[in-house]
Amino acid sequence: MKKTLLALSALFISSASFAQSDLVIENPYARATPPNAVNSAIFMTIKNNGDKDRTLVSATTSAANKVELHTVVKSDGMMKMREVDSMTIAKDSETVLKPGGLHIMLFELTGPLKEEEFIDVSLNFANGDKEVFKAPVKKVVAGMKHKM
Repeated sequence: MKKTLLALSALFISSASFAQSDLVIENPYARATPPNAVNSAIFMTIKNNGDKDRTLVSATTSAANKVELHTVVKSDGMMKMREVDSMTIAKDSETVLKPGGLHIMLFELTGPLKEEEFIDVSLNFANGDKEVFKAPVKKVVAGMKHKM
């Protein structure tokens, strides 16, 4: 019964939108990890329904000791992950954080990220606003193809 309730909660949260101000956080999730993994990532869609661009400058979570904003770029024929200083969410637009593209990288995890669990996440914007939500932990299938 408890697993069923957790699964239903995860389904509800993963399909829900979280909104404060003009920003809407849709379908956030953190990548599940094997027991000894030290890194993971968070993905989501951030919609900006406002009339001004918004700039994401950092993120925090108690699930990791270090959190960075990242992208993936092609360099010398290879895909490489790179830290970025910020992510702009243009007015009346959306920015998708996904595997193989923009994402939030988690380093030095404080413990394994297990399916059916949730982590607290805070997105911090240049204007001082914060968007706080719980992201469900999901297994990401290896070998998935992602559009760049």
